[in-house]
Amino acid sequence: MQSYRMSGHRAKARPLLHYHQSKMHTPQPTDALLVIDVQNDFCPGGALAVTDGDAIIPTINALAQKFDHVILTQDWHPTQHISFASTHANTKPYESIEAPYGPQTLWPDHCVQHTEGAAFHPTLSVPHAELILRKGFRRHIDSYSAFLENDHTTPTGLAGYLRERNLHRIFLCGLAYDFCVRYSAIDGKGLGFETIVIEDATRPVNLPRSIQETNAALAKYGVRRISSTEAISS
Repeated sequence: MQSYRMSGHRAKARPLLHYHQSKMHTPQPTDALLVIDVQNDFCPGGALAVTDGDAIIPTINALAQKFDHVILTQDWHPTQHISFASTHANTKPYESIEAPYGPQTLWPDHCVQHTEGAAFHPTLSVPHAELILRKGFRRHIDSYSAFLENDHTTPTGLAGYLRERNLHRIFLCGLAYDFCVRYSAIDGKGLGFETIVIEDATRPVNLPRSIQETNAALAKYGVRRISSTEAISS
């Protein structure tokens, strides 16, 4: 995916495209809800705030109550992380560099380990979550995906966890649609899991064309997009 230089603030979030028409999906014992990075720094007032990022939390809380198995992911960066613009001289957030593993978008410092910004948003309420998977904790490689580091090779261990728990279908929600949700969904599909994005329970960063590119990528890899009402039908 291309990365872009921004001349000012990020563009305002635009509505995502309409959901694909699909059948209802009643959660099954072999399903898992994967809640991506609902952390303070990605919500309004945070260091890398996603527009209306906190607006999805009531929907996520309601979704979680319908699933027996819920997994949370948490961006967990050390200081001077490779993805921080502040780590690289003469760069600004939303520019791109060529990292050893490929293009890397640079971001404001965010989700630094043991800071309030890295904490889950206080209104996120998923007391029965079975796993918190921390990612992006290696200083020299970023990790958008919950399954693989940005080299698209180094595993996080999530695929093995799901397989050993006999969980075959994953529903994704959280932040942000066009980065961590996107890459988690594509990698999950590539690793053999039935993978579905709950589109109204996500919000995008919305860099130029990032939403359109995400929609196209999900379609290319056969990842379905549904609404929360479809995901929790009875």
